[in-house]
Amino acid sequence: MSEEDFDEFVKKLQKEIINKELEDYNEYVVNLFHNPKNWGKPPDEEITTWHAYEGPCGDTMQFFLKISNDIIEKASFITDGCGATVAAGSQTTLMIEGKSIDFAESLVPEDIDKALKGLPDDHKHCAELAIRTLHRSIENYKSKWL
Repeated sequence: MSEEDFDEFVKKLQKEIINKELEDYNEYVVNLFHNPKNWGKPPDEEITTWHAYEGPCGDTMQFFLKISNDIIEKASFITDGCGATVAAGSQTTLMIEGKSIDFAESLVPEDIDKALKGLPDDHKHCAELAIRTLHRSIENYKSKWL
């Protein structure tokens, strides 16, 4: 197989994968899990609090929060989970940056699911994982700083 043929094969395969993902998820979710926002662990000096949590499905998520005057200035995350978990973590960070701790604590999994324009029923737990991880990160903050 020539390099040109291989490149064409890879493009075709990528397109098939994305088309399959779009059958299972909506375009917004697929875009977020291919291009997550706020992915990665920041330098330690940029972290006020963090927490890792393993959900019932076995996926692990970590949130890293930079908090000042009870405002979440920066939020980032990592996960070893599936695409829906990546999308849920990413969406959660987008929703809490610049917001108060009280706002973040008031979020429920349904808020994340709605912002993602609906996860399939067998992936609703991904929003639950993101919220549980977020809430535990805030609990860590409160136990250390308040």
